[in-house]
Amino acid sequence: MRHLAQRKGIDLSSVHGSGKGGRITRSDVEHAPADGPHRVKASPLARRLAQSSGIDLSALRGTGQGGTIRADDVRAATAGPPARTVESHAQARPSSATAEPAYPARAAIAALMSRANREIPHYYLSTKIDLAVAMAWMRDRNADRPVAERLVPAALLLKSVALAARQVPELNGYWKDEAFLPSHTVRLGVAVSLRGGGLVAPALTDADTMPLPELMATLKGLVSRARGGRLRASETADPTLTVTNLGDQGVEAVFGVIYPPQVALVGLGRVIEQPVAVNGMLTVHPTVTATLSADHRASDGATGARFLTSIDRLLQRPEEL
Repeated sequence: MRHLAQRKGIDLSSVHGSGKGGRITRSDVEHAPADGPHRVKASPLARRLAQSSGIDLSALRGTGQGGTIRADDVRAATAGPPARTVESHAQARPSSATAEPAYPARAAIAALMSRANREIPHYYLSTKIDLAVAMAWMRDRNADRPVAERLVPAALLLKSVALAARQVPELNGYWKDEAFLPSHTVRLGVAVSLRGGGLVAPALTDADTMPLPELMATLKGLVSRARGGRLRASETADPTLTVTNLGDQGVEAVFGVIYPPQVALVGLGRVIEQPVAVNGMLTVHPTVTATLSADHRASDGATGARFLTSIDRLLQRPEEL
């Protein structure tokens, strides 16, 4: 059925299923219009890449057979040089100011985030997490490791988020058809800024069960492939929860916008030294601010607080990560 849809230029996500439970049947595909003005000819991989990158396929020019948009066309739009925005069907009015060229990815992200702000009732929570125990444990683990294999704080933070998502499943999944659909796996999206402009959020599959050294190596490869436009198909499927870490940019707290149809986004800031009171004595510990942006339709503040508390508790027992 997927081959039939591809051959006819049908986007299955736009087909109404008449089968049991809304399942799309062969008859649905055969009777679906294939040449409407909104139809875009694109390969399945190109559609998945465009969805994960926030790219509007209608704004791209396909280089495949018959103008079909290929995966490379989407990658070029994400990481390639600036391109002018597509003109509307009506003639643009002259302006005294010259319009700035825009990245297709930037325009698509703007549209996606506008939709998120318009449709998703966000609520926000934050907490400061003491990393003294986690950092000490990480230094001990790294003592006998080659430099290239040493753990970094980001690996511990991502693993703790993934495990917390498993413990608080109300934040791990999608809002679709006016209902929350929990995911049985944790596909942790990692926001990656691209050198040519734009942003992608490829997924770490089963991040909650992945050993820390493997997660560390997988994360390095994921970032490298994302910036090189070489993401695998499995890495472009919808994440169930996204993490954005701007600590390397010097930011202490990040309050992000949820990527629909997800229902939560975790922001991680820079690890900083802060004074803390321990047994009545003042000392200095490394700390990080973790924030949660969540969809109020799928959860509430009590659930969000439980999620952030789970992250904190996990980082106080790093040997269990």
